[in-house]
Amino acid sequence: MELNADIKRRWQNSKVLLLAGSAGSFKLLFHAVKHLPRDLNKTVIIIIHRKKNFFSEIEKLFAENSRMYLREISDKDIIDSNSIYIAPANYHTLIENEKQFSLDVSEPVWYSKPSIDVTFESAAEVFKGNCTAILLSGANQDGAEGLLKLRNNGSLTIVQDPTDAEMRDMPMAAININAADYVLKASEIFQLLEV
Repeated sequence: MELNADIKRRWQNSKVLLLAGSAGSFKLLFHAVKHLPRDLNKTVIIIIHRKKNFFSEIEKLFAENSRMYLREISDKDIIDSNSIYIAPANYHTLIENEKQFSLDVSEPVWYSKPSIDVTFESAAEVFKGNCTAILLSGANQDGAEGLLKLRNNGSLTIVQDPTDAEMRDMPMAAININAADYVLKASEIFQLLEV
């Protein structure tokens, strides 16, 4: 599919890229991290569900394969452009203001910590319409409400086509509440990220 002028323009005008998913999204997130250009000129924030107290090599694997600076978020980290940040396990990641993250230890949302909804909702408050948010494969409804808030605040919102997703619950939940500007297959999402 040829991507239309609207989606390309809105993507190029975004200052922040939010990439999120759960079950079935790891390979897609890895592919995105590997192919994002060094001079993207955006802040990239990744929220992926992980098992509680499960040591993960995700950050190491992603960092070794990224052309951009990549790190796991710590409390009060400064938000820089041309950097990829990964939400840590066992915390909710919030955007405190345009230049700073904060971590929260409150209860899981949709049995998940980090919760995609928590990060998406705080990004909608702080960045308004300056985000592109992409919700990928997952086995629950986390992310749908946050994506809707981003869309209502003017951000570009994209959902992986459920027929293309390993787990369709998460993208389907977002589509059901009209949270997506666009529903794209993984190949089309990667095509957009390289525009």
